[in-house]
Amino acid sequence: MLSDGSILQSNLGSSLRRWRVLNRVKQQALARDLGVSQTKVSRWESGLAQPEGADLLKVLKLLRARPETAADRALLHLVEQAAAPVHLVCDLTHRLLAMSPARAREWHVPVSEFLNRPLWRFATDSIRSMECQLADRGWYEPSGPDIRYRTERAEFPEMTIPESWIRISRLPLSDGSFARLVREDPQDGRA
Repeated sequence: MLSDGSILQSNLGSSLRRWRVLNRVKQQALARDLGVSQTKVSRWESGLAQPEGADLLKVLKLLRARPETAADRALLHLVEQAAAPVHLVCDLTHRLLAMSPARAREWHVPVSEFLNRPLWRFATDSIRSMECQLADRGWYEPSGPDIRYRTERAEFPEMTIPESWIRISRLPLSDGSFARLVREDPQDGRA
């Protein structure tokens, strides 16, 4: 989970609704599975309320990216074979799903140390700032745009984040969850 739950929760309702619609699950059935009322699910989806405590953990478990189909596994494979420094994370939890060999060379520990673990603790100030702006930039819309921003260099014992332009793309997975493709964008600095 993100260390800043407010960022995560501010867009949880729309993600929950999308998951439910894509998986053809009625609010009442989801409410029963989560052990809450249908009214509570409706309020979460509309943004009038946010899940908390055990309810939040259940919703996060439901919505986190699980690349399980052949198409999703092919996406992971493409990232793992990419020549450029790229990585793929769960859009909701920032858990690492896959990374390219070029990205792995920037990091100082084996890929296995990061897989299925959140990377949020390595976020630079500019990454955190951009995360707060995603909703305003249309990131969570059905066909949201790629987002491009500049990040500062950061040194961690586990990795180096180079000063660079970053481009992120939100990719839907087969189960209705989303992954985020993170890559350097060497273009000429246009925003």
